[in-house]
Amino acid sequence: MKPLLSTYSSKLRALRRLGPLGVLLLAAACSPFKLLRPGQRLLSRVEIKGVEQADKERLTALAQQKPNTRFPLPKLAIYQLGYNFYDSVRIKNKLRDIQASYAAKMKAAGTDSAELGKLLARRERKVTRKQLALDKGNAIMRLGEAPVVYDTTLTRRTVEQMTTFLHSQGFFRATVTATDTARYRHSRFLKLMGKVFNGKPDSLDLAKLYRRATVTYAITEGPPFLYRLQEPSIPDSGVAAVVRQAKAASLIHENERYNEEIIGQERTRLETLLKNAGYFDFRPQFITLEADTSYEKFTVRLRTFIANPGPAQGHRKYTIRQVRFVTDAGIGRTLRNAAGDTLRRAGTPGALRARPNLGLRTDTTVTDSVHFAAYQQKYSTSLLARKVLVRPGQLYNLTRTQQTQRLLSDLDMFRFSTVSYRKVPDPPAADSAGLHPTTGELNAVINASPAPKFAINDEFGATFVANLAGPFLNLRLKTRNPFGGAEVLEFGVRAGLEGQLVRVATENQTQQSVLTKQLGATASLTLPQFLVPFRTNHFLTKYNPKTRFTLSETYVDRPEYTRSNFEFAFDYIWQRSAFHQYVFSPVVLTLVNSDPSPAFAQRLEDLKVTEGSSLYRSFNKQIEPSFGFTSLYNSNDFNQTRNAQYLRLAVEFGGLTRSLYRQPLFDATNLNVYDFARLSADYRRYYRLTPQTYFVWRLNGGVVHAITRTEGDYVVPYDKSFFAGGSTSLRAWQPRRLGPGGYTPLLPDNTRDYLTEQPGELLLEGSAEYRFPIYSFIKGAVFTDFGNVWGLQEKKDPITHEYFRENAQFQLDRFYRQLALDTGLGIRFDFTFLILRLDLATKIYDPTALSGKRWALRYFDSSANPIAFNLGIGYPF
Repeated sequence: MKPLLSTYSSKLRALRRLGPLGVLLLAAACSPFKLLRPGQRLLSRVEIKGVEQADKERLTALAQQKPNTRFPLPKLAIYQLGYNFYDSVRIKNKLRDIQASYAAKMKAAGTDSAELGKLLARRERKVTRKQLALDKGNAIMRLGEAPVVYDTTLTRRTVEQMTTFLHSQGFFRATVTATDTARYRHSRFLKLMGKVFNGKPDSLDLAKLYRRATVTYAITEGPPFLYRLQEPSIPDSGVAAVVRQAKAASLIHENERYNEEIIGQERTRLETLLKNAGYFDFRPQFITLEADTSYEKFTVRLRTFIANPGPAQGHRKYTIRQVRFVTDAGIGRTLRNAAGDTLRRAGTPGALRARPNLGLRTDTTVTDSVHFAAYQQKYSTSLLARKVLVRPGQLYNLTRTQQTQRLLSDLDMFRFSTVSYRKVPDPPAADSAGLHPTTGELNAVINASPAPKFAINDEFGATFVANLAGPFLNLRLKTRNPFGGAEVLEFGVRAGLEGQLVRVATENQTQQSVLTKQLGATASLTLPQFLVPFRTNHFLTKYNPKTRFTLSETYVDRPEYTRSNFEFAFDYIWQRSAFHQYVFSPVVLTLVNSDPSPAFAQRLEDLKVTEGSSLYRSFNKQIEPSFGFTSLYNSNDFNQTRNAQYLRLAVEFGGLTRSLYRQPLFDATNLNVYDFARLSADYRRYYRLTPQTYFVWRLNGGVVHAITRTEGDYVVPYDKSFFAGGSTSLRAWQPRRLGPGGYTPLLPDNTRDYLTEQPGELLLEGSAEYRFPIYSFIKGAVFTDFGNVWGLQEKKDPITHEYFRENAQFQLDRFYRQLALDTGLGIRFDFTFLILRLDLATKIYDPTALSGKRWALRYFDSSANPIAFNLGIGYPF
């Protein structure tokens, strides 16, 4: 690249102004054909045609070669840029120098083993780094992608796999053909760059023709083959009866298209069905679904065969004879090791027969027909017995076994818990052979290893809010089984400084960022059962019921005010499935104490007079009694790597009985009580496009309404209001600064107010995000957000009957024109256990801007539309 820049430097004056962007443009202008060897072609495009009924996405995934990624990053252009600085000879020489240098250092170290170990470790690190650069290119090349060289062998393999897939989907007459068309595409951008770098025509132009290849897979599906179901063939009458009773749950139906995946799922269903019916020894190998296509044109005659385990042998059912629960598995070995049991470790026959007496024996307790064994019982056996769904006298059941393991795992008391079975030898008179074998017996053994009684988690870091970095520290102590009933007791403290914009602007005040002090403490006790006066835990066990008590205190010290929130919550928690959880909170009590500064109190009074704002009421002393219900469904994992859904529905009512005590309470304690009803919904959808790329979208909304008036005003507690803007909302706006509706907040001097928080009573927002890999643990994202908040009970001027805050009230005929819009880019550092996120966003449309300036993208990087930086932990949604 140096000769190119020096030769044409006089022609690059316009590009020099672009700085690094000019370098990228030059790199993109370089032909990718320079990276190809003679005779090689660059795969430019893959097309699939003719698909009408089959899964086109699955067929596309079967392509063995795909073109280089162009969106959102031009990976080939990045690779080319790195290739210009790549010198394999230089890397080999450095590798040789490293080997020689460390050989001399190791020789000088002599017999010093410590020094030799350090030298070996350093040499390995440097050699590994250079070898990686030699094998896969420098860091820039590894950030991009090497050119995909078209390979006809892989095309033929793709044709075979697509044909096999189509046959498995019922298209037995399907054919797949592949054609590759070589072409040369001269883009408009390259033509433009050619005018800048005008010189002699490349002598290889003719050779470069047809260096790009487009592969087209033409698919002829043909008519699909449909099922004709035959009566199953099951010689064992007991197995046949079980299958016949569950026939309605079959996944295969008459006249549906043949599908091998569904057939595999049907085999799994039958296996689980029979294992739940007591057939412990049943294996999927006994199940065969035979397909015959010679019966009728475009039909598959399908018959289910379930074979017996052997000639003249039937399948045997098993019942549970005994259930043994070892609550301290592994403790015995630890005790023997601590007592110096060296004879058993010696390995001689005599030593194996001899064993020292530790003076300890396992204590066995029988509770609800379950035998609990431990050196010392530390857990409530009656509670553990409710978590065991396997009982003596029951037929073996795979589902109950799995549910027992899940319930024990959810207790958070054990490192691991396993349920295994041991066959009881048959008595001499039992005849297990024949078509009708006798019922066998099993002993169920549950081994659980206790988790540590205490666990301490600490977290420290920094937030970046309002262009200020603030450190924080979190400490949490967990105590397991403090009262012997498998309870979990947790204590937590939090301290930190966090950047914030001043809450309410005053006249002629510019945007100001301050560090606020935040202190918090929490205590929670979780019981593994419902705390109710009547017995419900037996039939609710499979829902994993829990009762939780929580106390929390949060203190915030800001220049404008100090505010403390004390909250007590009493919750019932249960699970419908592994993904679906319910929370009913019959008692939630919040006590708020605020102390505003005189200037801040005056500004609140001004807002009351000029806008009819009831915000001033949110900064007095108040108590918020409420109750609520939450449903949470989440099928994703921590790192969000699945095709999944998330739905959170929450409803809350507060202050319904305040008429009984509001005035006496205010007279005695100066505490205000407000009533409200609040509903919120949050839906998220995760699409896994490839193993490393995802498309995610979210819709979030809510409404809160004051039920009755308080001294003539409809007042919603500040903590129950909705807000828009921030790192998990519309990311181009500062937290809580967007809205309401199309209202433009102004200062007394009629300048735009960017600082005052804008609570609303109705929220509607959404986001869409495309996530993709960049390099190793570094991931990227392109996103857009939309939404706003509105008022529902805005005050009107008693004379003009106009709203004090124009366009702040939600109205069906105009709300869609008041939706804000932004876009941006994100970088995520995915360390598996921790995800650090940096999002950069800019406004596209701002409905609260002054008339004529609402298309904010025209004012990019100005005071009206500065680039917003959002730093956080975890994904935004």
